[in-house]
Amino acid sequence: MHISNPDKAGDVAGSHRSSWHQRASAYVAELQAELDRIEARGHLSDEAVRLLEKAEVQIDAARQALDAKETPMSLVTGSTVDRAWANIHRAELTLLKLAVEKDLTGWGTEVLARAKQHLGVEDPIRHALESRVDSNGRKFDARFKDLAVRALRAANDAQDLERSRLRSFRNILLTSVVITSVIAALLVVWGYADAQAIAGKLCFTSPGPDAERFCPIGGSPSGGDVLIVEFFGLCGAVLAGAVSLRKMQGTATPYMMPICLLLLRLPVGALAALFGLLIIQGGFIPGLSDLDSGAQILAWALVFGVAQESITRLIDAQGRKVMGNVRGPSRGFEEDAGEETVHLAKMPVGRGPLDGAPVKIHRKSGRRHVFNRSPG
Repeated sequence: MHISNPDKAGDVAGSHRSSWHQRASAYVAELQAELDRIEARGHLSDEAVRLLEKAEVQIDAARQALDAKETPMSLVTGSTVDRAWANIHRAELTLLKLAVEKDLTGWGTEVLARAKQHLGVEDPIRHALESRVDSNGRKFDARFKDLAVRALRAANDAQDLERSRLRSFRNILLTSVVITSVIAALLVVWGYADAQAIAGKLCFTSPGPDAERFCPIGGSPSGGDVLIVEFFGLCGAVLAGAVSLRKMQGTATPYMMPICLLLLRLPVGALAALFGLLIIQGGFIPGLSDLDSGAQILAWALVFGVAQESITRLIDAQGRKVMGNVRGPSRGFEEDAGEETVHLAKMPVGRGPLDGAPVKIHRKSGRRHVFNRSPG
């Protein structure tokens, strides 16, 4: 059968939209197809018709959010992302309420996987759902629909909260990048406006009767001294950032956290070089107060630019922790405090549901759980 307009609803994202737009648009199209299938089934009650209408409104709202043009404010607040996913998640709940008996098995797998990904082990809704499904021979039927709706709502809300925390941390990083960049730029401007005020502190005098003054550029302070010192510090930060890439991971979220972490290194490296040379000039580092060439001064600026890694490494660790809390089907579930994960080549038959799965061992009790990586 030939379909004249396969994208009548306009759910296929444009080729120039971001990756999260593409994924969300594809999911909206899938939800619309499910909605159309339920509507074509016919023989719907008045309550089901009202739910269908509400689902249509929710899907249209998600579609409008995905079609909206991003603005600087929406990028900061995440309003477009939140509106799209909030309506997608609510449409999911409506479709689950409309699901018939034969569709509940598929929905049950989806809901259980989503609950395990985003709800803690001690969460009462997750615990109730798992207990009732286990007591029913791992089968999902209409008796569990209301509980499944609550579990899916709780899991979706937790997922939205994870994404919100990531966006908040991204905004903190961007604010830090802007503030440190402005400070570095103002110091350069100050250096050009009054060379003696800052650039004069970057010059060193060789010891002995034939004392000679050395500055980063030439033998007398100039505005370019501050600029070149910050530039070498920035280059040192770039080198350190390149090395740190070996520990960084990509992200499927819309917020480009790894790039933000790398960007923060640049102005911090520039400032570290400038302040590091001022520390040497102040004699706080014994034996390093007598730099006798411009090359030595710039070399130390480069070293201090690399040394900023000792500060930004701590920020990297926090960034990885925040990104790790945005859970997906390709990662294990977050470990509780006091637990460690042991990878076994193969579990003995009858000791767990998945051979070779990562096993969580509680140090205190010795209990262990297998990570379920069901798609969510």
